[in-house]
Amino acid sequence: MDFSHYAPLYAEALLTFLAVLIVLLGSIMKNSAKLVGILSAAGIVAALAMVSSNLMVSKPLLFFFDTISVDGLSQFFKAVFLVVSLLVVIASISRYSGKGADEYFALLLFATVGMMVVSSSVDLVTLFVGFELASLSTYALAAFDKSKKNLEAAMKYFIFGSVASSFMLFGFSLLYGMAGSTRLADIAAASLANFGPATLVALIFVIVGFAFKMALVPFHMWAPDTYEGAPPLVSALLAAGSKKMGFAAAFRVIMVALIALRLEWYLAFAILAALTMTLGNLAACWQNNVRRILAYSSIAQAGYIAIGFVVVGAAYGAAPIAAFNGFYPPAQLGIAGALLLILGHALMKTGAFIGTAQVASKVSSGSDSDPDDISNYAGLAKRAPITAFCMLIFMFALAGIPPTAGYIGKFVLFSSAIYSGLVWLAMLAILNSALSLVYYLRIISYMYLKDAAGPKIEEQKGYVVALVLTLLAVVWIGVFPEAFINWALQAAAVLLPQ
Repeated sequence: MDFSHYAPLYAEALLTFLAVLIVLLGSIMKNSAKLVGILSAAGIVAALAMVSSNLMVSKPLLFFFDTISVDGLSQFFKAVFLVVSLLVVIASISRYSGKGADEYFALLLFATVGMMVVSSSVDLVTLFVGFELASLSTYALAAFDKSKKNLEAAMKYFIFGSVASSFMLFGFSLLYGMAGSTRLADIAAASLANFGPATLVALIFVIVGFAFKMALVPFHMWAPDTYEGAPPLVSALLAAGSKKMGFAAAFRVIMVALIALRLEWYLAFAILAALTMTLGNLAACWQNNVRRILAYSSIAQAGYIAIGFVVVGAAYGAAPIAAFNGFYPPAQLGIAGALLLILGHALMKTGAFIGTAQVASKVSSGSDSDPDDISNYAGLAKRAPITAFCMLIFMFALAGIPPTAGYIGKFVLFSSAIYSGLVWLAMLAILNSALSLVYYLRIISYMYLKDAAGPKIEEQKGYVVALVLTLLAVVWIGVFPEAFINWALQAAAVLLPQ
């Protein structure tokens, strides 16, 4: 039987096979931790190479009765998920080197496969299956260290995640009842031809479900507690990978299947974006726990990314304008800006949480105090110079300071809002970015201006390698942005009429 037709899906197949193999190796080998860590990293690198070979797909490739689509958008998100997972695995080799490592790496790979399935799904059933595969894996990962804090965080994450899935699934059921099909293209045609109250109710439930997944205010309550309580490296995967999965799904369902209701979701996302970025930044200013600061920062960043929905709703069908060495519709620029910020935020947040993991691993081993308290970062530049420098760059990048990935994403996204006539939203986002400097500079001041809070930290190799690779990627995108902007623009075109 010839399977060459399925070559664009080999990456998912490889990671699934590898996850099962790691579970088997763990059951028959006593000291398999290092081996399964290296296998996981090698498998993700191979999967990333497979995805990279098909980054620019000129025409969508459909599989499994037109439920899976390999296109520019799916490949963009797959690359993001794989890069985040690779960085987390590299750091995890230093952290999880004993009993249970096989389960940890297998769950991480299954979560990555689930995210990749979601990014390719053009059918509600496969979308939900991908969501649940990733969610169930991350529920277990959040409780992996089995401390009281881990278990509490995992329980909150599980409860809120289940509620979000219930809302989303009920909305999906209404869309299926309306269209008689679970394919997004069929739902789009049905909503255009037969718009009714049921469609509007479905939109409300779908937006609420996705808002939970994306941690938009007021559906963000789970994020700070989960990111603080879960193992730091798992928090990196949740903030940089799992939450981006919510955006990947929302782009497909809302911008394709429910484009007929763009006026309604344009207004909803305008309110959600404004509330999320503002409340996220204000709440972060009052925190003393660094992981909670990063959690609220992540919520604020979700508010910025949500501007992409508002731009599409406001400027859908508008004539192309001259921007970035070409002519592009404002809606395409809005989606591209959101994608660039997703890429940049995934890298910056992964690096930041790996930095907190480095600090927590040493503080928690010699103290009963909260390992994530900002006081433990005092004098970090002298105690752990590589970690402190990388954290410095990540803080500036999250604030949107050039030349970093955070600046490029915000520049393209905020520019698209201005091009679409949403000057008020762009100004609010710029002011919020300035406000975010309050807590980012606070962390930096502790690391570089305070006296050392303890002895020198031995920086573990896995953490250092992951931090340096992330730092290089964040700066590379900021210094040489043209290729990444073009990549995002091509991916964004998938969601607009050709």
